[in-house]
Amino acid sequence: MRPWRWTVGLAVIAFLAGIAGVLAGRMLIPARTQSTELHEVLHHQLKLDAGQEARIEAIEQQFAVRRRALEFELRAANARLADAIQAEHGNGPKVTAAVDASHVAMGELQKATLGHIFAMRQILRPDQAAKFDRAVVKALTADAR
Repeated sequence: MRPWRWTVGLAVIAFLAGIAGVLAGRMLIPARTQSTELHEVLHHQLKLDAGQEARIEAIEQQFAVRRRALEFELRAANARLADAIQAEHGNGPKVTAAVDASHVAMGELQKATLGHIFAMRQILRPDQAAKFDRAVVKALTADAR
């Protein structure tokens, strides 16, 4: 293979891997934005009592560990996707399998995030839960408007 073709091929692979990373990153950024907004509502607008604060803090610490592990899995899945793209230079079986694995990792992160939200909700009084629910719906539909 001529050197210029190799360079062009490598540039195309790097570009495709970059796009895959951006897409995965865009899927994670709304979760962080939602988390920040929900954190604001939870800790500054709901007027939690000391017992609620302590219980929610424990849930948040536990979830932080789980979230880091799931984000690591997602980054690893994206690295495998980049390797598959580099190996196949197209949408072959390795790329397809790597995309599927990446989707599984993203799905697990989303499920864990929802479990975290529901666990915190259980600690709230009905009036607090109603306000929290509105914030959750707003965070999930912000891009749809």
